[in-house]
Amino acid sequence: QVRLVESGGASVQAGGSLRLTCAASGDRFTNYCAAWFRQSPGKEREGIAYINPYGNAGYPDLTNRFTVSSDSAKNTLSLQMPSLNPDDTGIYYCAARLSASAACPSTESDYEFWGQGTQVTVSS
Repeated sequence: QVRLVESGGASVQAGGSLRLTCAASGDRFTNYCAAWFRQSPGKEREGIAYINPYGNAGYPDLTNRFTVSSDSAKNTLSLQMPSLNPDDTGIYYCAARLSASAACPSTESDYEFWGQGTQVTVSS
C-alpha cells in the first residue's frame, strides 16, 4: 500500500505563496486518485484538488486559486498556492484512493490512505 508524507507547510504573511509536496512510497501515484485536503480550525476536512490516475487535475471548487500537479518520475504530488490569505490557514493533507477511474471523489471518506498533514498558517 502507498505511504504518504507531506512537506512544505510554513507560516507566511498574507499575499505570500507556498508549494506543498507529497511524496509517495510503496506504490505509484498512477494507481490512485491523489488529492489534497485542507482542515481549517473548527471546520471539516475539505477537498481542494485531485489528480486522477491518468494525470488529469480536478478542482471541486470552481473559485479555487491553487494548482495541483504530479511528477511521475519522483512519484510526488504538489500543490502550488499563490496569493495566500488567512482563510487558507489549516492543516493540509495528501490522500490517495486506489482507483482506475478518471473521475475522482473529493470527500474525505472516499480516500483510504492519508499523510500526517502539514501546517499552513497565513497571518494578516
